[in-house]
Amino acid sequence: MKTFLPALRLTLVAISLASSLYAQAWNDTLYRHIEQSIRQPRLAETEYPITRFGARPEQSAAKNQRAIQRAIDKCSARGGGRVIIPAGQRFLTGALTLKSGVNLVVEEGALLEFAFEPELYPIVPTSWEGLECYNLQPCIYAYEAEDIAITGRGTIDGGGTPQTWWPWCGNPKFGWHEGLPSQRLGGRQRMLRNGEDGVPLTDEKGRRHPLRTFTAQDGMRPQLVNFNRCRRILVQDVTLLRSPFWVVHPLMSTDVTLRRVKIINDGPNGDGCDPESCDRVLIEDCYFSTGDDCIAIKSGRNGDGRQRAMPSQNIIVRRCEMRNGHGGVVIGSEISGGCRHVFAHDCEMDSPNLDRVLRIKTNTCRGGTVEDINMRDIRVGQCREAVVKINLDYEPREACCRGFLPTVRNVSVERVTCQRSRYGVMIVGLDTATCVRDISVRDCRFDGVAQGNNIKGRTQGISLQNLFINGTPVQW
Repeated sequence: MKTFLPALRLTLVAISLASSLYAQAWNDTLYRHIEQSIRQPRLAETEYPITRFGARPEQSAAKNQRAIQRAIDKCSARGGGRVIIPAGQRFLTGALTLKSGVNLVVEEGALLEFAFEPELYPIVPTSWEGLECYNLQPCIYAYEAEDIAITGRGTIDGGGTPQTWWPWCGNPKFGWHEGLPSQRLGGRQRMLRNGEDGVPLTDEKGRRHPLRTFTAQDGMRPQLVNFNRCRRILVQDVTLLRSPFWVVHPLMSTDVTLRRVKIINDGPNGDGCDPESCDRVLIEDCYFSTGDDCIAIKSGRNGDGRQRAMPSQNIIVRRCEMRNGHGGVVIGSEISGGCRHVFAHDCEMDSPNLDRVLRIKTNTCRGGTVEDINMRDIRVGQCREAVVKINLDYEPREACCRGFLPTVRNVSVERVTCQRSRYGVMIVGLDTATCVRDISVRDCRFDGVAQGNNIKGRTQGISLQNLFINGTPVQW
């Protein structure tokens, strides 16, 4: 026994070291497994033109909403097919609910525009900034559906402007003034309090809890597209504009594909795509120019996320183009349920209004583990702040229960080039605990860096190999 235990300890140390080193490298086997496991929706080809059900370009949003919804309902009831928004025409509508088997096809030259008429957006179960709630229905919404799609080369316009949805953020920059609804007038605070106090989504009889229910007067803007607890989802070829809030928000869903989607949204909190507590996600050949993060991976906020305990995992981002945004590929900040197995590669980013390339943001309200994050072959013209930023002190003044230490580990960045930024690698760890571990940046070249790297707080296993800052090799 005396000879066995030291040998066992030595073996365990070797295994642990090998696992750590392996986790920091791109894992082709895992990548291929994720790629091959993402299932596409099974869709029928029977066509249901919305004009056949009474939709007309000259009609009111309410009348078109009823007509388009009849087409969707009939299509799903008959086994699925293609609900057609015809080419060359503009249809104003209210919120729509996708059903299983339905492919909403917005043909090239067609415009599906959502009206700023809050009464056309009923109250439904969803999530808002990682907190579960009943709120205004997203413009296009699906709940517990499977085999659904939004395709075509047309345009879907959420109607967000400083004269419609955007002032509800409460910022005069986006048109808010006294007398308008705003999330800052108590609604958002009540929502955050629900998560801290553990208020259930429904009461003992299954009815929606009044504290978790929000109306137009609370100013919590709806998403443009929200898939809630759905399976086998495809969004392909469409252009998505002017969302009231986040643009594409898959929530607690599996097998999600975004392909050749163009997202332009300059509004407040205008994230491009936010997979939340999703498994098996592919985002490829997409274009993002947003007023917030381009892609932001999430898994619930604070107590809600910890109780849900559903990490976002098995995610591939490839061949995308990012322009304006707070970050290109972002994890957090609503990441209490954790995140793992993310691969981003062969993307191009370039804008004076792009703040970061890879961004991980969290804090001691969140907790959770972010691990096995991989990025390589990214070409960046310029970004405003840092090429890589890991921040464990995000929103330091957030009113919340603290003491939930987050963990960020096994992050690999390879073959990334950038022509201009303020920092190369920026890490804001904690002073009280080592929560950032095994971060590897290798074979990268960052030029035009104004202030080098900025790493503070307690970290372990930071490895900078063959990293050149302004032509000079940097070690850590």
